[in-house]
Amino acid sequence: MTDYRMLIGGQRVDATALRRLPVTNPYTGQQIGTIPDASASDVDDAIAAARHAFDNVWSEVSGTRRAELMNRLATLIDDRSDALGLLESQDNGKLLRETTAQARFSARNYRFFGGYADKLYGRTIPLDTPNTLDYTLRQPVGVAALVTAWNSPMQLLANKLAPALAAGNTVVIKPSEHASLTTLVLADLVEEAGFPAGVINIVSGGIECGRAISEHPGLDRISFTGSVPTGQAIAAAAARTLVPVTLELGGKSPNIIFEDANLKRAVTGALVGIFSAGGQTCIAGSRLLVQDSVYDRVVSEIAIRADAIRLGNPLEPATHMGPVANEPQFERITRMIRSGVDAGARMVAGGAVPHATELSEGLFIRPTVFADVDNASSLAQEEIFGPVLSIIPFSDESEAVAIANDSSFGLASGIWTDNLGRAHRVAEKIVAGTVWVNTYRSSAAQAPFGGVGKSGHGRERGEEALDEYLRTKNVMVDLSEETIDPFAAALGEPPIHLQDSDSTKENQP
Repeated sequence: MTDYRMLIGGQRVDATALRRLPVTNPYTGQQIGTIPDASASDVDDAIAAARHAFDNVWSEVSGTRRAELMNRLATLIDDRSDALGLLESQDNGKLLRETTAQARFSARNYRFFGGYADKLYGRTIPLDTPNTLDYTLRQPVGVAALVTAWNSPMQLLANKLAPALAAGNTVVIKPSEHASLTTLVLADLVEEAGFPAGVINIVSGGIECGRAISEHPGLDRISFTGSVPTGQAIAAAAARTLVPVTLELGGKSPNIIFEDANLKRAVTGALVGIFSAGGQTCIAGSRLLVQDSVYDRVVSEIAIRADAIRLGNPLEPATHMGPVANEPQFERITRMIRSGVDAGARMVAGGAVPHATELSEGLFIRPTVFADVDNASSLAQEEIFGPVLSIIPFSDESEAVAIANDSSFGLASGIWTDNLGRAHRVAEKIVAGTVWVNTYRSSAAQAPFGGVGKSGHGRERGEEALDEYLRTKNVMVDLSEETIDPFAAALGEPPIHLQDSDSTKENQP
């Protein structure tokens, strides 16, 4: 049992109201700690600390120095990746090998964006106006709030914090109340790396804390990862204060297997796409589109291999899939499975909760596969965020694209084919922020990530992520020796020379 604390203005603090929330291991069901439940007053303090640090300290720190601090943080995360992975697995039930890998991937993100910290170049712009120098500056927005989800806290935070720091911003971080531990522990590493007090602030808590952030007029940017309803609420609240928002929301991603694909690789890719992380990932390939000629073969193979997936302790190497992260998510997934069965969908594998003889503890759901799913059904249209796969047949390339795009989401997608031309044609036509070809769930610090439609807007990772945390300022300098009418010059008309102050005085009576 550990009572974790927040980080505000360089100090480790409890919530002012001394409220705390329990932390439960989803595998054992045992309480392993508590986190502060911050109030609006705590959020005010954190944003004030971030503003003070930005105005008085961080804005004067060079890009080179920011990069040094970010690289130190990356090294500390790498050195503690095993411990961080263990803590996150105990917090959200994810496989230890995946959480440990995500810790190391987070370190990679800090190094990648640290390389940009001293390279935030502007542009010089040739104008129609003669004797005029025009250039742009790329400057930090100021104070950014970073709000993350419970499924991959370390990686989701690195997607936001790394570009925000590289761009020169200070931040207030709020992790999900369902998985806050690695973020709160990050405070120790931030201090050890040498970041000035107030540059990075961390608050934790539930509804009041989240609402206070989304409604706060003292922010310059909010970046949120989570559910569509919560993203909509944050965007609506932020609109009242005109704070811009980056949203990385859900998905109902199509994973398309064509008849000319390497079916062994494609089936493995389909299983990895949906059952990795127990389906609790926004990029899950939850809609598997399979061409008619290979449909029965693929469905049979998927069903056999899904039933062979080993559930168990996420800390053990032999485990293929751990428990669902929390009770509300467990209830939602099981409800969606029951509704699919009630609607007449053909279940070919799984079926909600394992038998008591299989697993005696933990929030487990068996990998579940539905075949012959109607793309208009709730199984195919609603994000379940769990280990539930819907398989949909298609006849040709045009129908595959039509089904893939028949969704309010547009986050990720996959294409399995050995036809190079088809891969590029379909990739161009699919409406999604990411298209994988003959792979799925691959990530890279250099590759931009984000969605369209209900999947949100804005980009994380890649150079494009920096634009979420930078403002462009235009500077125009008149280099001529005398003052002219700028509007006439801009229109290409003969210049109208204006009298300067000295000549005006000479002509006065």
